[in-house]
Amino acid sequence: MRILFFILFMLFLPLVKGQNLTAVQIYTDDQLLNLIKENKHLGQVVLDECQLVQDIEARALKAKMPSYQFLWGDMLAYGVCVKKDIPLGLYYMRLAADQGLVEGIEQLGRYYHIGKFMQVDINQAISFLKAAAAMNNLAAQMRLALIYQQGYGSPLDYPSLYSQLHHAITDDKKEHQKITRLLTQLASKMPDKVVNASKQKIYTN
Repeated sequence: MRILFFILFMLFLPLVKGQNLTAVQIYTDDQLLNLIKENKHLGQVVLDECQLVQDIEARALKAKMPSYQFLWGDMLAYGVCVKKDIPLGLYYMRLAADQGLVEGIEQLGRYYHIGKFMQVDINQAISFLKAAAAMNNLAAQMRLALIYQQGYGSPLDYPSLYSQLHHAITDDKKEHQKITRLLTQLASKMPDKVVNASKQKIYTN
């Protein structure tokens, strides 16, 4: 009887498992980019019970999609659903940044600024953040303003950043208040005529 019960159990086990496991569809590029912008990409992979690891890896390594290179790099760096490998994770983040993924550029700038996974390097941080700021990444613009406020960077770069922040759009009240403070701080470092000119000009690079 025990042998018969075991055989029946093994036959019905896949059916039982199938009832509890819902197949997850791979994210579209737009869906993934939105998750990355909201910093929910790693959380979503976990919520999906790590079912998409192979698909994510394939899109990062074979299809070389920058959004998936970024996701794969983040997964490796933090050890989410895969074995942790920080150097390899940063490698794929850089590939995404090299392809122009602004979120990847901003994140590398942030890591250099705070010393996450690497030593603090303000010059490298400024270089990445300036590139992301020119692509209208608000997080990069605000972080860059904080760095300038601490005395780093060149005063020649203040007008372009002031213009970018002045023309930034957000419906988040806290972000709006922070931008206002940063603009006031930047304005204190420039002549009034430069501030006024910066309000009129939109810098894109």
